[in-house]
Amino acid sequence: MEKRQRGKRRAEYIDDYVVFDLETTGLSPLTDKIIELSGLKVKAGKVVETFSTLVNPGRPIPYGATAINGITDDMVKDSPSIHQVLGKFLDFVGDFVLVGHNIHTFDMKFIYIAAEEGLGRAVANDYIDTLYLARKCLPELSRHRLVDLASHFKFSTQGAHRALADCQMNQKCYEAMAKLQKAKTPRQEKTLSSKLICPRCKGELIKREGRYGSFYGCSNFPSCRYTKNI
Repeated sequence: MEKRQRGKRRAEYIDDYVVFDLETTGLSPLTDKIIELSGLKVKAGKVVETFSTLVNPGRPIPYGATAINGITDDMVKDSPSIHQVLGKFLDFVGDFVLVGHNIHTFDMKFIYIAAEEGLGRAVANDYIDTLYLARKCLPELSRHRLVDLASHFKFSTQGAHRALADCQMNQKCYEAMAKLQKAKTPRQEKTLSSKLICPRCKGELIKREGRYGSFYGCSNFPSCRYTKNI
């Protein structure tokens, strides 16, 4: 496998990115498989290209998964495997930052494992998880699921839990949160949490307690050891 590190989680707004989403047979990146993969390439805040495919997991899709996303065995029986399509998806992504909802603990893990096991390569793209941004930008919401954000901004939630529809929904929510934050802080740097961004890796700075009191440390520790006094 290539000697490259996995990408880091960032907490900011950028103009050019690829928002992506996937559907799976279950919740475990170690034992479950991807059954749908979609992405939207965005430049200057506008969608310019689309990627979307069903994926044959090589095993029956559990009833519970079908109940959520509506994807059946018949739908994927003639679809390519993840190892056949993931390289094309990563070529589609290129050097763009990835954006997705709850990807830090879910989608990225599936992508990492599939790329490392099937392609022998690491995914070095940095990524932005809109779940973390939503919790900061919209603390008044009791829940921060993607459908909750879309409903808050009055975007359609039709087709939720299908990868391409979720990409379209999340892209609109990401742009809406950026506009909301910039309206609140028009003179600040164009980020969704400008006071809490690591200047080295663009990760999120988190308040921590140390031997000598409180400080801010980078969320990408130990790969980034930046700290800031409070």
